[in-house]
Parts: sequence; C-alpha cells; structure tokens
Amino acid sequence: MSACMKVTHSISLIMFLLTFSFTEDKVLRGFEKKQDIMQKILEEDREKQRKSAEVQRPAEKKKDDANIQPQNEADQMKKSEKLFPNSVLFKEWGANLSEDDQREAQSLYEKYGYNVYLSDRLPLDRPLPDTRDPRAEPLLTQIKADRTVVVSPVFDRVNFDDLKVITYHPNAHAFDWALWCMYESFTPEYYKLNDGSLPGKSPSVMGIMVADRKFLGEIGVLDEGMKVYGGENVELGIRVWTCGGSVEVVPCSKIAHIERAHKPYMPDLGPAMKRNALRVAEIWMDEYKHNVNLAWNIPFENHGIDIGDISERKKLRERLNCKPFKWYLDNVYPKLDPWDDLLAYGGMKSLDADMCIDQGAVPGHTPIAYNCYYYGPQFTYYRGTGELYIGGIKSHKYNDNRCLADIGTEETEPGLYNCKEAMQKGMGIYWDFTQGEELKNRQTKRCLEIINKKLIIQECTGQRWTIQHIIKPF
Repeated sequence: MSACMKVTHSISLIMFLLTFSFTEDKVLRGFEKKQDIMQKILEEDREKQRKSAEVQRPAEKKKDDANIQPQNEADQMKKSEKLFPNSVLFKEWGANLSEDDQREAQSLYEKYGYNVYLSDRLPLDRPLPDTRDPRAEPLLTQIKADRTVVVSPVFDRVNFDDLKVITYHPNAHAFDWALWCMYESFTPEYYKLNDGSLPGKSPSVMGIMVADRKFLGEIGVLDEGMKVYGGENVELGIRVWTCGGSVEVVPCSKIAHIERAHKPYMPDLGPAMKRNALRVAEIWMDEYKHNVNLAWNIPFENHGIDIGDISERKKLRERLNCKPFKWYLDNVYPKLDPWDDLLAYGGMKSLDADMCIDQGAVPGHTPIAYNCYYYGPQFTYYRGTGELYIGGIKSHKYNDNRCLADIGTEETEPGLYNCKEAMQKGMGIYWDFTQGEELKNRQTKRCLEIINKKLIIQECTGQRWTIQHIIKPF
C-alpha cells in the first residue's frame, strides 16, 4: 500500500463540484445562481465600505494642521484598542488592526460567519501544493472497485477567524438521535488491521462526498423535501446502507473546510434541524422513529411540525426493497442505543408540591426541586429497568447516563451519579413508579418527596408524581 497522498486546499473545490454534479441539472443551476447572488452581495458590501472610508478621509484632513503632532504612545495604544472585545472573531486574531479595519472585518464576519476581511487579503501568489485531478485517485479507486460505495475525504478544519488549518485524524461520520452529526472512532476491527491508510466504514456522511452518478440516481439522489440545513447527510447515509450500498471515509484523501462560526442564512438552526430530523425518522426509522421525538423532547403525536409530503420517498424505499432500520442498527451502527425499553419521558412533577425534579448545579451530584419549566435540566427518562435519568439521555451505548439514586443513608437528599459509578458504590438506582402515584426505590423501599420545597428521600407518605409523556403502559 503506497503512502497517503495529501489532498488540501483547492481539492475541496473539486470534491464540492463533484458532489453537486451528481444531482439533476436544475439543482446545479440553482446552486450557481445562489453563488452569484452571494458574490454580488459581497462585492456591494466592499463597495459600501470603500465609499464610507472615502467620506471619512476628507473630514479628517480638515483638522487644524497646527494640532497635528507626531504620533505618540497614546495614539498607538488607541489604534490597537479592540473595538469589539466580545467578538469571537478577535479572540485570537486582529490585534494590530486599525479601528476602520476592525469595523470592516466585524461587519463582514457578522454577515458571512467567517473572516472575509482576511480571506480577501491572502496573496494570490502564495505557494500551494499540486491539487490536480490525480489527487482524487484514493476516492475514485474505491468507487471503481464497487460502484455502490459512497466515499468521503477526511476534513481538516480551517479556522473561521485566522484561517489556520487544524489537522483532523480520520474518523467515522456519526450522529445522535437528534441527528446532529459528530465524529466517532471506526470499529475495533478496523484498528486491528493496523493500517491507517485503509478506508473505514462510516454510518453516515458529513455532506462532502463522491459517488457513482448512476448509483446515486438509482437510490434517489437527494431528498428535495429537506429544508435549509441539517439531517440530509444522515438521511443519505441511512439510505445508502439500507438500499444496497455502503459509506467509507478515505484517509488518503484530505480537504480543508472552513467551519463558519454561524450560518448567515439562519442564526438558529434548531427549528430547521428538528423538522428535517422528524422527516428522516418518519421515512426511514420504522419503530425507532420516536427516538427522534425523544431527543427533541416533543410529543410522539400531534407535535404540530410540518415535515412535508413524504409519500414519494416512502414509495422509493419500497421500490428499492431497502432493509429495515433495525438491520441498520444491528449491522451498521450498533453503537447507537436503541432506547427500546424507555417507558416515559419529559418533566417529572410532584402533584402535591407542584414542583419538578431538576438536575441542579453542574458539575454536582445533588438534584433539586424547582418550578416546572420543562427544559433540558428537567428532562427525565424512565427505563424499563427502573433507572431514572435526570437532565438528559445519551444516544450512544459507550456513554453513561446520570441516574437518580438513593445513596442509602438516613433521611437525606437524593444523589445524581453516572449509573455505573452509583452501582459500584451500592446506591439504589432502580425505582418503582406508576403514573400519578409514589416514586419508590426498590432497594431501600423509601420514596422521593418534596418537603418545604426541598427534594429528599424518606419514608413514604404518599406523595404523587407524574411524568409528561408516556411511551408504553407501566
């Protein structure tokens, strides 16, 4: 096996264009039109900045020449003073910029999410590695051997502020149940081969990929019902794997990708991401689709979010005779916790005290009683085992959740510990609960109750609890 070929800088453009060449012509034309619009807006911004600077210069020249003195130390300090001390753009960059340049850089950053000011000033004659087409060979070699494989390079990160390249190691492209993407190690079998140049299997892709055009067309190209941002990469990964293909990350191919600090077209990606995730779940996840609702803490039914028409995509799945999602979990992504024994979730409220369980201070191990607001720190999950998680639930089997625990002393506050740690210390982490009734620890036979607005564990007095959403009768 030959050594990996380093593919950087302009190869990202090659991969980008290859990716979009797989879609229909109208998609490509639409993309080019958007690029032209963005370029026009950027040029207009620069022209406004130039005219503004020209207006300011004559005004400065009107100052009395008699008052002009050689620039002293105070002037130097004023020139280098940061006008935007709270801006992440200037956290590691821009200390020597003039005030006018700081204003221009900040204005462009706010609009585009990365350092356009610096990007425009990179010298065109700077040395660059050879990035001609043969550098794509590691990706194309995999497709030549198997037309059903979709391949992705390793992404190095280009900082949005100083544009420095941060090297990333090869990893699988994974996701959680909310369908946010993430990096994850390859399978143990991959590392046993002891060859870091080999492609590694990946549950998903992160948006930059190369595929056989005909194969991608056969399995439905991209879901045009997805909106704005998020989830389309996970949808594609699930579809490729379950409909006859596979996904690989190729370490011998690298690109550099600017990760913008914010998306200029949508400051809050949450609503679009949630909507797209629900669409993916409804089409592809079968009996596991409600795990997406769990991850976003929304009801299973009547959630009020329009996911668009999915009839054609469901017909596509049936026509391609794609495998069930359970096959995908068992064979492609066994690291994902199926959550198949969850009984209930949401805020857990004492009907007698009219308050909810809250995870309390983090870091810390003491849950508290607090007025109900039904958000992150109050998210509660009750499993068939009797475990009760407070403050969230982990999507992956390799991560431990935080269990509500009776730590075993006399009348006391409850504990909140990683479940494995609590078991090792002999704490009671299993609870018996029926909706509208008491919450009793199986090991100590004591109950969780709220006394004088304080969460305690004591002999049961009949305090009643209710949890927001029931998944299965219990």
